[in-house]
Amino acid sequence: MKTKPKPPEHLSLAGKKLWKSLHDGHVIDDPAGIALLDSLCSAFDRAEAARKILATEGMIVEGRQGAKPHPAVMIEHTARTSMHAALRLLKLAPGDTK
Repeated sequence: MKTKPKPPEHLSLAGKKLWKSLHDGHVIDDPAGIALLDSLCSAFDRAEAARKILATEGMIVEGRQGAKPHPAVMIEHTARTSMHAALRLLKLAPGDTK
């Protein structure tokens, strides 16, 4: 009997919950699928961390040459883009069929 894999330890509680939900709700058994799921949930954690920073520090910071976007804006954007790519590769994006 094959044991069910557990979410990676490096994920936050919310990231682990997402990992379990996606793993248990879909057939993701192969190593490549598990690696994509890890990437997706890690990106989720990064996006959430950046979102929290932006909520307290704001989206604009003062630089040497005036106002500019907070660095967390790009971190959140990149993480969400990575999440969406992983969802598409796992065929879990809305409209995808298995």
